[in-house]
Formats: sequence, C-alpha cells, structure tokens
Amino acid sequence: MYKLIAVDMDGTLLKEDKTISDRTKQAICKAKQKGVKVVLASGRPIEGLERYLEELGLLTEQDYVLSFNGSVVQNAKTKEVIRKNILTGKDLAYLYDISKQIQVNIHAFSNKGCITPKMSKYSELEGTINDIPVLEMKYEEVLEDEDIIKIMMVDEPDLLEEAIKKLPQEVYEKYTVVRSAPYFLEFLNKDSSKGVGVSALIDYLGIKKEHVICIGDAGNDLDMIQFAGLGVAMGNAFEEVKAAADYVTKNNQEDGVAHVIQKFVLAG
Repeated sequence: MYKLIAVDMDGTLLKEDKTISDRTKQAICKAKQKGVKVVLASGRPIEGLERYLEELGLLTEQDYVLSFNGSVVQNAKTKEVIRKNILTGKDLAYLYDISKQIQVNIHAFSNKGCITPKMSKYSELEGTINDIPVLEMKYEEVLEDEDIIKIMMVDEPDLLEEAIKKLPQEVYEKYTVVRSAPYFLEFLNKDSSKGVGVSALIDYLGIKKEHVICIGDAGNDLDMIQFAGLGVAMGNAFEEVKAAADYVTKNNQEDGVAHVIQKFVLAG
C-alpha cells in the first residue's frame, strides 16, 4: 500500500490556468482519508504554495512540503525545517559572472525575496507566480556568506538553450542543475534535489521508498521519479522524464494526478 504521494505543481498538479481541478481535489481528499500523505514538491518558495496547501487542506501539523526543488523540507503549518541545503552569496557571485559571459538573465532567492541585477519579464513572472517581491539590486552588495536558497538563469527558451551549451563542466560538478521550464534553469546546492528531499522526508516519517509515489513532468522531477517506489510521468512530461518513469499518466489538462490516485491508491 502506498503511504505518501509527492506531487509537482506546475505542469503536473496545476492545469495551464494554474488551477486545480475539482476531480483532482476530490482524489487527494479521498487519499488523505485513507491515511496517505500528499506532499507538494515544487521549485516554488513556500509562499507560492500556501494558497494551494490551504485549498487542498494540507496545512495541518501532519502535513509537509518540499519547496525550492527540495532544498527546504518543512512542516506545512509550523514551518519547522526538517532539512535544508542551500547556497551562499559566494555561489551567486560565481554564477553571476558566468551568466554575463553566456549573456543570459539571472535571479536568485534570498531572505529578502527574489533578487535580480536586471529586471526581466521572467523575473517579473517569478514574482507573479509566487506572490513575492522581486527586488532589483546590485549583486556586489550581497555578502559572500549570505543565505541564497537557489539561483536561476532565466531567458527566452532558445537563448537559454544556447547558453546551456556554453556552461563550464565545473558548474555541473559544483551544483545540482535542473531545467524546470523552457525559460528557467535552476542551480541548487549539490546535496539538494526533489529526490533527496523526498528521501529525507520519508526517513523522518519512517516510510519506506517502495510505499512512495512521485509524480512530475520536468527535469527537476526526474530524480524523485527515479527514486520512488512508483515513479509517474505526466502525459505532457519531457521525453526523458517519461523514459525514466514506471508509469505515464494523462496530461495536466486531463487530471493526470487524479487518474494516478484513483488507479494506484483508491482502487485497491
């Protein structure tokens, strides 16, 4: 019997209009009634998840959330941190230099919110999606030891595609690098990912990985799908995610998450 379902947000739980269908809400509610934990696992900060946690009834002391692609694992209600692996201002300076060399925009998440040296439509989008402030500031003012949760190179998909080809191999040795959307390339602490976050959470809860379902669509979901007892790719997932999955469900417009819950959790 499955005991925990970790679900990505954008492109997975959410439809294209960023809403959750009634069918999916009902399926999650029924899974909870069977004692199954449903955990949101997203690249978003927790501020960008709270309205969905509330909508789904996942804001009790028995609920948990993975934010910033697993960099932070915490209790949804108390905000107690179960696990945190983040970056520093020194990492930001290093990746900022590279972003200038390969000519793409950049922003990062600090304790001040989302910070960027130059406002772009994708930094504005980040603020809108997550309902957080986006501050334009000089990165030279960021202290080397300042907490930076994650760093993102953000630009038009074709520009980002070309920039990725120019990234030094050293970058992949220093960081977990994931493409969460065609216009978002994310850099995390090397010891952070959604898969690592799910692993830390189930260790904390005493759940075996064979009792875990992970559902996602993009590159930042790949390792949690590979980690899970049942790794599920959405019908709209990247091809490499589908190839790694144990099961491919319907797309996010067709209630793919509800379909998985019904087939693997409720039908049994």
